[in-house]
Parts: sequence; C-alpha cells; structure tokens
Amino acid sequence: MVRLDENEMSFPDPLLYDGHEGVIAFGGDLSVERIWFAYTLGIFPWYNPDEEILWWCPDPRFVLFPEHLRVSKSMRKILNRNIFTFTENKDFRAVISNCQKIGRRGQSGTWLSDELMESFIRLHEYGLAKSVEVWQDDELVGGFYGIQMGRVFCGESMFAKVSNASKAGFIHFVQTHRDELDIIDCQSHTDHLESMGAEMISKKEFLTILYQNNERR
Repeated sequence: MVRLDENEMSFPDPLLYDGHEGVIAFGGDLSVERIWFAYTLGIFPWYNPDEEILWWCPDPRFVLFPEHLRVSKSMRKILNRNIFTFTENKDFRAVISNCQKIGRRGQSGTWLSDELMESFIRLHEYGLAKSVEVWQDDELVGGFYGIQMGRVFCGESMFAKVSNASKAGFIHFVQTHRDELDIIDCQSHTDHLESMGAEMISKKEFLTILYQNNERR
C-alpha cells in the first residue's frame, strides 16, 4: 500500500497498482477535494472509525448496468401497491445519519465516521452527492446516498426500517434514471443487490467506463 501525504493531492494509478485485496493507499485526509478526486479515479474510502483511512479500488468491481435490473414478481406487487413514495435530495442528512447507525458489509457497528459523514454532506451541498428517500405514511423508512459523476452513480450506503424499503427505493431510482446512467457502482458484493441484477466486472472494465464518462463531463 502507498502512504498518502496530507499536503499532496495524489493517489497511485489504480490501473497500474493492485494493492492488497483492493486497498491501494492509506492515510491522507477526508477533505471534500480529496474525496471527490478519489471518486473520479474509481477510488473510495472505507475504514473503521479511529483507525487509519484506507482507500479502495477492488478487482473485480461489483456494479449494476441499469438495463440489467431485475425486479422480482414479489417486488412488482409491492411497487404496484404504492405503499412507498420516493423523493430525491429532500433530506440528505437524515439518510446518511440513518446509514451511519447501521452495520455494513457484515460488520458490527458503523463504518461511517462523523468526519466522513460531514464531508459527504458538504459534497451534497455542492451538488456532487445525492440521496434517495423512501417514505411510508410520511415517515422516512429507507433510502440511500452516493456520488453522482455524470452518467456514473457511485452508491455508498443504504438503510431500511421496514421490509423492502431500500429495495423499492433502489428499483425506483434505477427505473427513473436508466436512460441517464451508464453504470451504478455498488463497490463490493451483497446478495441484496445481486438479486436485482448487480454483477462483478473487472477493475479495468469499470475504470474504462468511468474515465470515458469523465472525459464527457
């Protein structure tokens, strides 16, 4: 792994550097500028609070091509019942705060530190991060947030307080924006997203799509 200098905005080239199990760098800081730069390179932070910041670019990469979205019969019935309503960017702070309170990727506790959360909130204020909210009877029951870069959406975390809320929100988001997105980055594997059509592709394929998107923006 490469140690990052807090005073220098640089990362190892993820196309040339494999790192250890997807970790390509550590250290640095969580400034808005560094986080945004990392995402444009296909790199994201993921670490335990109070530990060294780790920067990841896994190979393979877990993604969803919008045209490959699968909606099960049971989810179609739920969506057709209109038990949920959906908004975007209505309450980013509430969504990310709920995501902070739940475990992720098989871990106990939260992976989202207060400092990282505040950086994502600032990215949202700059129009670079977005949230999707899922409501039931005027109560926020699910949602997710991520980084939007042109035709690439990098999903970060989701939460659900009632069954199927996050699934319904994700399906609604993909169906609403399928013509505006080339790929949704899910980062690492979950059965939850695989059931909806997410798949593994090589790091090289993912970065090729991302860099082509960057050139168009």
